[in-house]
Amino acid sequence: MKNTFGFQNKNGRSLGIVLAGVGLLAFARAVYRRATRLDFRDKVVLITGGSRGLGLEIARIVQEKGAAVALCARSEEHLNRAASELGGSVLAVAADLTRAGEAQRVVDQVLGRFGRIDVLVNNAGIMLVGPENVLEAEDYQRVMAANCWTALHMIQAILPHFRARGVGHIANISSIGGKVSVPHMLPYSVSKFALTSLSEGLAAELKKDYIHVTTVIPSLMRTGSPRNISLKGDHEEEYAWFKIADSLPLLSQDARKAASCVVEGIAAGDTEVFLTPVGRAASVMNGIAPGAVTTLMRWVDRFLPRSDSKHVKKGYESESEATRGIIGSRTDAAAARNNEL
Repeated sequence: MKNTFGFQNKNGRSLGIVLAGVGLLAFARAVYRRATRLDFRDKVVLITGGSRGLGLEIARIVQEKGAAVALCARSEEHLNRAASELGGSVLAVAADLTRAGEAQRVVDQVLGRFGRIDVLVNNAGIMLVGPENVLEAEDYQRVMAANCWTALHMIQAILPHFRARGVGHIANISSIGGKVSVPHMLPYSVSKFALTSLSEGLAAELKKDYIHVTTVIPSLMRTGSPRNISLKGDHEEEYAWFKIADSLPLLSQDARKAASCVVEGIAAGDTEVFLTPVGRAASVMNGIAPGAVTTLMRWVDRFLPRSDSKHVKKGYESESEATRGIIGSRTDAAAARNNEL
């Protein structure tokens, strides 16, 4: 009996030491995160794709926290509306970031205005929805250029400045489509997988230079963006399933909440931020059981529309009775709020 109790006491002490060690590590991590947390007051935040949608919501939040904001997008019209709403010292720069020289021009212009850049948010991108049989190589190239090369060009343009200052923050807005390939969104998924890989690799390599890289993984969000996506195939049917899914509260996240999660992740210096538990679960499942996830995606594909049309239409050109109803009204309201009209 003595030996048994002695063995139990020894195990109890060992468990206590382990738990104390875990608690001490958790406490040290919390102290470190608090000490290194980014305060947005008087910081300069450059947001690509910042004139509407998630980018605009991020701009609103960091401005509320005291940051100076620089927005970059292709459309001068959307940029001017966003800058007018935000007011203050907002700088709006129109540029096509698929061209490396344009990225350098944007960085130089922001530095010329504010003297420094503290945070880069790579949010620029496009979406093309349609079945595989109507997609062409040019579709993949166009989406890849918008969703991955724009981020790479901006990062390469800004790194010399961050290295010279000895600090910097980069947030790359990827997607759950960059963790799990989604039917009828192949070019988008390909580009987001590439962006996720780039972001994760940079997070490892740039840490020694005190440059923090955060990979953001959103799921569906009610930003109002569906009306501006490109569609191939059966335009009305493709738009219907996408917009309805985007409007359902159980499937999509409020854009303001999503932007708050992004800003919090940047402030905390997180390496990866999943905006929804469903997105995290899907990513974990794809890592543990990729075959099962692929089987599920096959079933999803069976219910999606079929067509041979290679003609491209925008979402707003593909409205139908189904998308104009009460279900789609949430997305319409978000579009009005987030400068997507």
